[in-house]
Amino acid sequence: MKQQELGELLEYLLSQPGESEWIEFKHNNYSPDDLGEYISALSNSACLLDKPRSYLIFGIEDKTKKVVGTNFNPNKEKVRNQELLNWLDTQLRPSIQFTFSVFSEQKTGYQIVIIEIHPAPGSPIKFKTESYIRVGTYKKKLRDHAGLERRLWEKLNRKDFESQLATENISSSDVLRIIDYPSFFDMLNIPLPADRESILSKLEEERMIARRGKSCDITNLGAILYAKKLSYFEHLDRKSIRVIIYKGGNRNESAKEQIGLKGYATGFEGLISYINDQIPANELIGQAIRVNTKMYPEIAIRELVANTLIHQDLSIKGSSPLIEIFNDRIEFSNPGKPLIDTLRFLDHAPQSRNEKIAKMMRRVGICEERGSGIDKVIIQTELYQLPAPEFEVGDSFTRVILFAHKTFSEMGKKDRIRAAYQHSCLRYVSNQQMTNESLRKRFNISDKNYPIASRIINEAVDAKLVKPFDLESKSRKYARYIPFWA
Repeated sequence: MKQQELGELLEYLLSQPGESEWIEFKHNNYSPDDLGEYISALSNSACLLDKPRSYLIFGIEDKTKKVVGTNFNPNKEKVRNQELLNWLDTQLRPSIQFTFSVFSEQKTGYQIVIIEIHPAPGSPIKFKTESYIRVGTYKKKLRDHAGLERRLWEKLNRKDFESQLATENISSSDVLRIIDYPSFFDMLNIPLPADRESILSKLEEERMIARRGKSCDITNLGAILYAKKLSYFEHLDRKSIRVIIYKGGNRNESAKEQIGLKGYATGFEGLISYINDQIPANELIGQAIRVNTKMYPEIAIRELVANTLIHQDLSIKGSSPLIEIFNDRIEFSNPGKPLIDTLRFLDHAPQSRNEKIAKMMRRVGICEERGSGIDKVIIQTELYQLPAPEFEVGDSFTRVILFAHKTFSEMGKKDRIRAAYQHSCLRYVSNQQMTNESLRKRFNISDKNYPIASRIINEAVDAKLVKPFDLESKSRKYARYIPFWA
């Protein structure tokens, strides 16, 4: 860092309430072992608190935060004829990134040393054979605090993409140029603050950015959700969602392709409008639907697009969310396998690799809060009397296929069994059971053709996807059925 940037960073650190789990002030009391223990403790605490950096500052009186200067100069210190920096690097495991900066404080001219420490990357940082942690403003052995150690390991085991930095050490003006902050406040229904400081403070509070004096870092969370252009961030550019429209029912010839430019949250409504504009109107397809209704229900489109964005594996490089529109279906694909079995999408508690993204998308009303998004998709496909959606899992992707209308006679055996299973799941989560009558309504089968519905139910039973609700009942006419997992 330049001298001016270091001065601004010091000013920012001094503006904090005082020492904390991620900030330690010292005057001259330096020893190599003590320094190594502090780096371990501050690195582990930064990880635990989702802080992009922690800091150890020499030349500050810890009680008053008064600038008093220091005689400690890490560039001149040696440990057994080895330079201090190199010695620390050999004693800290796993390897941790930290930097020493020596500069003169502008007002007093006193020498200040700032040690900037990155959070633990994969396991707790040890100095020699011991890991340390901050408990309030105190440095303690991690093994003596089992609760903190457990939380730290949980954090390390699920070290998330969102907390990592998309770009570092940029000006606040650049933050406001790159991030669509008016959309951020508008989508959260928060009045836009009148001054820059209040805007930045809220962005920092919501983990969109991290501040270091007058310099800022933008987190992946802030960038991928609210970037004016994802291309501002080289490693996120390939995460832009792609929409491809094909001329027929295969991938032989595409009509057009559109790549999303904005962050997922700020560009979501425009993306949905674009997709709906590409979907033709449908003719009358059943008693529940009017003439000239869109081919696919917008609610289903919204939920599946949101799922595609939220549930992708962001650690997979060179792959992005993809929506492909054919004349007879839409395919929603995202990188990564799902965390739960596709057969349990309707009932299972929601799980996401990207909890911070999911939480923010829920807060701004883009996706469902209680995992009922897929339920809505199935409800809408039944209302529109569309074939049941299909869920596919490949080696490194998850795909959901939403089909255009087919008559009952055009549906194959697999289509009918899949619809019966999803219908039974939907009934079950609504505290009901599938019956011959309910399945007839699902397929718009006339009452006199009830044997057709019975045959589909029997096929679903044979496929071990549904089972009788009451094994002792002998009635076929009033038999009820539930999913295999119920």
